[in-house]
Amino acid sequence: MHHLMKTFFSLTFVVFTLLSPRAFALEELDSIAIIVNDETISTQQIKKRFSDFKRQIQIQGQTPPPEESLKKQVIERMILDSIQLQLAKTQGIYIDDLSLNKALEKIASNNQSTLSDMRSMLQNQGINYTDFREQTRNDMIIQQLQQRIIAGLIKVSPQEIDIFLAQQKESGEAANDKYHLAHILIATPEAASPEDIQTAKAKAEQAIAYLEEGESFKDVALRFSDGRHALQGGDLEWRSAAELPPLFLNTARTLNNNQISQPLRSAGGFHILKLIDKKTQAHIVSQTLARHILIKTDEITDNESARKKLQEIKTRLSNGEKFSDLAAKFSQDPGSKNRGGDLGWAAEGTFVPRFTEVMNSLKNNQISEPFRSQFGWHIIQVLDRRKQDETEQRIRQKAERAIQNRKADEELQLWLRRARDEAYVDFKIKTAE
Repeated sequence: MHHLMKTFFSLTFVVFTLLSPRAFALEELDSIAIIVNDETISTQQIKKRFSDFKRQIQIQGQTPPPEESLKKQVIERMILDSIQLQLAKTQGIYIDDLSLNKALEKIASNNQSTLSDMRSMLQNQGINYTDFREQTRNDMIIQQLQQRIIAGLIKVSPQEIDIFLAQQKESGEAANDKYHLAHILIATPEAASPEDIQTAKAKAEQAIAYLEEGESFKDVALRFSDGRHALQGGDLEWRSAAELPPLFLNTARTLNNNQISQPLRSAGGFHILKLIDKKTQAHIVSQTLARHILIKTDEITDNESARKKLQEIKTRLSNGEKFSDLAAKFSQDPGSKNRGGDLGWAAEGTFVPRFTEVMNSLKNNQISEPFRSQFGWHIIQVLDRRKQDETEQRIRQKAERAIQNRKADEELQLWLRRARDEAYVDFKIKTAE
């Protein structure tokens, strides 16, 4: 249930939040309405979202921060969500009910549950299923918006990959090292004055003092952090070395498990890191050498005709004809036809699920019965299997993806800050009756 409640807020998608470094007064929060550009966040919405987050913190066994700190966190998240949903609407981004239902089924499956059982569990926890459903839709919309905006900004050159891998080799860092970090950000404005910097530094030092006194990192992050993972206790989860900004990576390399850094200065403010764990994953992968013959279906060849054709081919194979000859003659897979059906050495996950399932069920040199995938009808022969170190090309591909993720994270941080600064946000304070 703990994981399910966490999913209520993350919904297996990244829900981004960035606190404005500008403080604002909160008086009688339950009577506040907020205007965000052309839309309004109602008092009831604020109260409900605050209650939901507070319940989540309690279920996770964390000590809730002072209510004013948590309210600021929740309100800022709601403001950013509103800004992004409005922008998504202008760009025509919408999640239909079919896509939403598939996402909800995936959430239930990830929690070893059915959709019906998940609905009952949420209701037992006081969570309205309709609200949960619409929050899921909003999170999906926001994710699509962020991907659309950030994707075009991210480019990784071969030289960047070379430099990154060279730095790892020089430092003794494995290309597959991963870090589990927690993070506190004390943000400063883009054009921070000396007074802004001094104020942020003092706040960071105060946070360090609480940590040194034994207060948990999660509790201090909830109370102090302006980072977009603050409501998750600052947990950045597992990230590869390439996904971490150089400032974080260089510091993480010097920390022992559960050790906390001193405040680190960047253009965005002051950072405090905690190394929760570090691991090196082996790059040994299972590979299969197989070949196949594909017969596609169309207006002329229906499913039964394709199946019978492959059955005839299998009989000819049993009578001693060569697989490569029959593949070259009959297969309709242009990628492997001229190689006698040879698919080369392929790692797990290379092929579609149905093809992989049949391939994995075969012994060496065994030929499958005809079966259907989304591409047509196949027969497969497995020639060999092996355990193999990942190739240099694969390491470079993973490094490229990791660098892309790191750059996307940095660009998103900047974009969210600008979006928040440029939005019209008006806090309406009403007198309680």
